[in-house]
Amino acid sequence: MPAPEIALTERFQSAFAAAFGPEFADADPIIRPSQFADFQCNAAMGLAKRLGRKPRDIAQDILDAVDLTDIAETPEIAGPGFLNIRLRTDWVAAQAAELAGDERLGAPVPEHADTVVVDYSAPNVAKEMHVGHLRTTVVGDALARTLEKLGHRVIRQNHIGDWGTPFGMLIEHLLEVGEDGSEAELLVTDPNAFYQAARAKFDAAEAAGKAADGSDFASRARRRVATLQSGDAESLRIWTHLVELSKGYFHRIYDMLDVTLTDADLAGESTYNDQLESVCADLEEDGIARISDGALCVFPEGFTGRDEQPLPLIVRKSDGGYGYATTDLAAIRHRVHDLGADRIAYVVGTAQELHFQMVFATARAAGWLPAEVEATHVKIGSVLGEDGKILRTRSGASLRLMALLEEATATARGVIDELRPDLPDDERASIAHAIGIGGVKYADLSTAHDSDYTFDLDRMLALTGNTAPYLQYAVARIRSIARKAAAQGITADGAAPRVENDAERALALTLLEYGPTLEQVGADFEPHRLCAYLFSLAQAFTAFYDASPILKESDEQVRAGRLALATLAERVLVEGLDALGVRAPQQM
Repeated sequence: MPAPEIALTERFQSAFAAAFGPEFADADPIIRPSQFADFQCNAAMGLAKRLGRKPRDIAQDILDAVDLTDIAETPEIAGPGFLNIRLRTDWVAAQAAELAGDERLGAPVPEHADTVVVDYSAPNVAKEMHVGHLRTTVVGDALARTLEKLGHRVIRQNHIGDWGTPFGMLIEHLLEVGEDGSEAELLVTDPNAFYQAARAKFDAAEAAGKAADGSDFASRARRRVATLQSGDAESLRIWTHLVELSKGYFHRIYDMLDVTLTDADLAGESTYNDQLESVCADLEEDGIARISDGALCVFPEGFTGRDEQPLPLIVRKSDGGYGYATTDLAAIRHRVHDLGADRIAYVVGTAQELHFQMVFATARAAGWLPAEVEATHVKIGSVLGEDGKILRTRSGASLRLMALLEEATATARGVIDELRPDLPDDERASIAHAIGIGGVKYADLSTAHDSDYTFDLDRMLALTGNTAPYLQYAVARIRSIARKAAAQGITADGAAPRVENDAERALALTLLEYGPTLEQVGADFEPHRLCAYLFSLAQAFTAFYDASPILKESDEQVRAGRLALATLAERVLVEGLDALGVRAPQQM
C-alpha cells in the first residue's frame, strides 16, 4: 500500500523519463503537501537548470507525460511552474480501506532489517538519576520502540557508570555500614545520600591527614581501587553487591517512566575493562596513537584547539589509567564486531559532541567502525527552569528525577480526582500515572532532541495544544463513542472507512501519512516528527467529528463508515503513542 507521496513519486519519475530521457528517471519530483491542493510537485525549477528551459514550459511537458488518472484529478500549473495535485477521493477511500486491513498500519517492511544498537539512559551506580537523565532515557526508548515497529532488530545498551576511582570509597563505606544494613538500602531509595556519606568520610579523612599505618578511610579507599581494578575476588564480590543494589533504584525509575530497559540491557563501563589494554596496544601498534606528555593519545585529523594545535584524544592517561574514550572505543569495536551493528545511536548530551566526533574518527581510522556502519550522536539538549537556566533545586543541586515524576503524577491525580470522582480509586491512579508520566515524556519528545526546553508542568498536563493529554483525550473520546455506539447496537463490522466530505477526506489523508512518518523518525532519529504528526492527526479527527456526526447520523451505512474511520484513527493514535512510550487510557 503506497503512501500518496510514494505513489506520486513513481508516476512523476516515469513521466520525467518519458518527457526528458531515461537519465531523468531518478530525478526527485519534490512532492510536498500544499495549502492550495493536497500535494504539489516542485520539480520544474530544478529540472529547468538541467534542461536550460523555462520552468513553466517544463511543467507543461511533465503534465503532458504524467499518468495520474487513477490517483488524482488533472494537476494544475501554478506560479512559475508548480503542479498542484488533488487526489481522487475514491483513491483516498481505497487507500484508507487498505490501511484499515493492515496490521502494520502502513509501516513499511524494510528491504533489509538492520541491527541497530541504541545507547541510552546511562545513569551512574550509587548516584541519583537527575532531570538530565530524563531526556537520554525517554528519547532513547522512543527510538528503540520505533525502530522495532519498523521491523529492525534493536539492541539496547545501558552504558551505566559502574567503574572507576569512586568505587574504592563506595565499597569501603558499604563495608562499614554493613552490606545488608539499613544504610545500604539508601542505594535503592536515596543513592545520593549514600554517596554523600561516603564522600564526607573520605573528605574528613583527607583533612585529618593520613594515618601512619594507612588505616584511615581515604587510604583504604585508594587501596580498594587498586585491588578492585586488579581483579581481587572479594573486592569484585562487594562491587557486584553495590551494583545490584543500584539496579533496584534504576528499576524504580524505569518502571515509573514506562521504559523498556531491563537488566539484560546493562552494558556499563566495567563490561569493557578487560579490553582496554588491547584497545591501546592495537592503536599504538597501528601507528594511530602515540605517547604525548606521558599519555597515549590519538590526534584525529581535522580536530584542532583554539591555539590551532591538534587536539588529543587521550586513550591512556600518564598514570596508566583509562578514561571514557578508551571505554567508548572498546564499546564500538564490540558493537560492530560482536553484536553486528549496522547502525549505532548514542543518545547523549550535546556537550559530548566533540568527544564522540573524535571517538568515531579514531574508530574509523582503526577499522573498527567500517564505512558501511552508521554511527550517530543523537545530541540531547537540556531541560530548563522558568529562569531559562538548567533545571535545579532552590539550593542549586540537580533536580532528582524521581521527585519530578512523583510531582507530575500527583498533579495529574488531583485533576482526575476532581473531574472523575465516579471512577474507582485504582482506575483513577492508573489514569493519573498515564497522564502525568505521559505528559512529561511527550513534552520532552515533542521538542527537537538537540534543543533545550522549559519544564512547565501546567503546560505538559494541559488538555489543549500539542500535549500528551490532548492526544490521550482524543483516544478516550473515540473509545467513548465506540462504547455508546455498541450500546445502541451500532457497529462498524465489515464497513470500510467512509471518505466522502472534506473533513473525512482530510482525516483519511492524514492517516495515510503514519507509515512514512514512522519511517522518517527511524531513519533520522527524530521522535519530535512523530509527535507533530500525532498532533495533526488528533486535530484532523476533531474536525472530522465536528463535521461528521456518528451517533446522531440516521443513515446506517454512513454511520458505520464514519465509525470505521474513527476506529482507524484510534488505532493509529494508540500505535503512534506506543512508539513514543506513552500510554493511552481507556477513559479520562
